[in-house]
Amino acid sequence: MTSSSSPGTRRRRPRVIIIGAGFGGLGAAYELTRDGLAEVTILEKADDVGGVWRDNTYPGAACDVPSNLYSYSFHRRTDWGRRYAEQPDILSYIRETADRYGLRELVRTGIEVTSAEFDDDSATWTVHTASGESFEAEVLVPAVGQLSRPAYPDIPGSETFAGPSFHSAEWRHDVDLTGKRVAVLGTGASAIQFVPRIREVAAHVTVYQRSAPWVVPKPDRAYTDAHRAAFARVPGLMTAMRGTIWETTEVVGLALTSARPLARILGGLARANLRLTVRDPRLREALTPTEPIGCKRMLFSNQWYPALAQPNVDVVTDTVAEVVPEGIVTADGRVRPVDVVVYGTGFRATDFLAPITVRGRGGRDLHEQWREGARAYLGMAVPGFPNMFVIYGPNTNLGSSSIILMIEQQARYIRQVVEELARADRTVAVDVRREVHEAYDDEIMRRLGASVWSGCDSWYKADSGRITTNWPGLVHEYQRRTRTADPADFETVAPRRATEPSGI
Repeated sequence: MTSSSSPGTRRRRPRVIIIGAGFGGLGAAYELTRDGLAEVTILEKADDVGGVWRDNTYPGAACDVPSNLYSYSFHRRTDWGRRYAEQPDILSYIRETADRYGLRELVRTGIEVTSAEFDDDSATWTVHTASGESFEAEVLVPAVGQLSRPAYPDIPGSETFAGPSFHSAEWRHDVDLTGKRVAVLGTGASAIQFVPRIREVAAHVTVYQRSAPWVVPKPDRAYTDAHRAAFARVPGLMTAMRGTIWETTEVVGLALTSARPLARILGGLARANLRLTVRDPRLREALTPTEPIGCKRMLFSNQWYPALAQPNVDVVTDTVAEVVPEGIVTADGRVRPVDVVVYGTGFRATDFLAPITVRGRGGRDLHEQWREGARAYLGMAVPGFPNMFVIYGPNTNLGSSSIILMIEQQARYIRQVVEELARADRTVAVDVRREVHEAYDDEIMRRLGASVWSGCDSWYKADSGRITTNWPGLVHEYQRRTRTADPADFETVAPRRATEPSGI
């Protein structure tokens, strides 16, 4: 397969259905509609584009990757408000991208996909929705992401709490926290952003910590008019900045995957940050991580430790045993009364494509095939599911750097496949060869087994213990391996009811 083709060599415009209108879905749509390659429809269950940046509106929501890198390569923005953009700015950028490149007109909002099935007779996909409407296409591109389904902890009595309770990804803006006693369960990437904000208005915040995260300083700052003028007018400045930031994040990636001495340097930086900002020795001990740095998601914040040291914030390390109408009960039997409970407990990252039912060749069930943990060739293709390519699929998450780099590369790879389909004189599909898929998966699992992520329980792992989320190398390696879609990796699947030559 080649990386590009001219419209004159195409015989058809394949129909493509993309599920999800976040960064991944819109990035894929941009690539697949360039030069009129494909007829694309994006199905989005919400009422607007934006994905996680539409849904996560909690106080302080922001990205932990610099804005210049956490953005599309084809749409460079020069007027970011901060080095690390906050949620409103990122959502505005996504909407602006959708409008500027004509992607919004491809989106059908309010359409919740419930199932998708491959038809062997026609070699096409049929997508079913909650409203009863169905869509048919030759190519299916699920782009629902890894962080779209909030995870609630299984705590006895959660439903009995008398006051408001909600997940950080489903923030209740109608609940005024002023003067309230707030319980926060979880100390992950969301909690370290909203706790410093809500403690400014709450009477008291109790943070329930299961394990202490590694937290390093965040070199953030607001951009001035002079910064923005330079970004817009100095030739090559934005490109140079993007490249410098990218290479810096790759160094962090090395520390997490193969270069343990670099990890020790990061650990030293994090420990120094803790010593300098938390003077209380008992609190500092509670906040000292016991697991290797990077084993769970490394966090970036300048406000987390100072917030926890405030007199109206407590950190509780005892296990939460129960929720009762008046508050939280810990394993020591103590009841702490609260007015509001906020779950900062992350996402069901390993439940790829759930709750959508996906059936491939011969009616095989994707989730049954993934019962021990999701896997896909290059994170995109699954044997037995022809012409289905997942954006931000299994083992493509990053411990550092920008996921946008991965998403865009996947979109370019999928484009190559669709270009080949466009050259065929009729509908056909391609299915990744099982032996190719298995050899790739064996390599990825072997490398992940030697990474820092194998050393603890985290949201990177499925219940089976398999690491299903993370990529074991650098972004540069992934881009190199996906630069060209190799025809030898796939077998052609022709419609069962057709016998004429396929032309592919």
